[in-house]
Amino acid sequence: MAKHSFQGFPADLVKFLGELSRHNNRTWFEANRQRYEDSVRGPALEFIAAMAGPLMKLSPHFAAIPKKAGGSLMRIHRDLRFSKDKKPYKTNLGIHFRHVAGKDVHAPGFYFHVDPREVFLGAGVWHPDSETLSNIREAIDDEQTAWKRVKGNKAFRAQFELGGESLKRPPRGYEADHPLLEDLKRKDHIALCSWDHEDLLQPTIVQDMIAVFRTTKPYMAFLCKAIGVKF
Repeated sequence: MAKHSFQGFPADLVKFLGELSRHNNRTWFEANRQRYEDSVRGPALEFIAAMAGPLMKLSPHFAAIPKKAGGSLMRIHRDLRFSKDKKPYKTNLGIHFRHVAGKDVHAPGFYFHVDPREVFLGAGVWHPDSETLSNIREAIDDEQTAWKRVKGNKAFRAQFELGGESLKRPPRGYEADHPLLEDLKRKDHIALCSWDHEDLLQPTIVQDMIAVFRTTKPYMAFLCKAIGVKF
């Protein structure tokens, strides 16, 4: 497999996204389409290709697929079918390195997000279906010591915070005094790590990101085992 060298995103990436947020219409986008290709999609596909080898070493079950559609790069066009907001474009760059057993953004994965206000990395399972969520809750309940060890791992917690949506009340089948109630109430099992916009420009971004994602290995391995897929 050929090695890919990625020297960082161009500074115009964030500038483009900021201008798109102020001119979110097809006329502006079409006038700036080449800039989108040069500053956003092109570099993103190069970055994804560069991540493939290092990600494979982290876990062979997560894929970095550098395709314009159907790969790791999330589409810039918004789904307007059920939205009152008819702005046609997303104003962020989203890249999802999902588990090979998954088909969409709800699969276990590693996530990279850039918008004009923030940059963050994510790991875990976002908006899982009811069966998947139930399996994770059962694993946390059955393996309480292992779960506490995973979420309390020093290297992991030095980089990441647990986030996402939670229920207001205990899930069905669990008591209000359960020692891990807050984790059982989670509707998402994701961990988030904030970056700076300057981190995007670094020629070491691939190595830096893999190093950060590596700290999530125990967390991701627990989630994968809970839902019956390999890590």
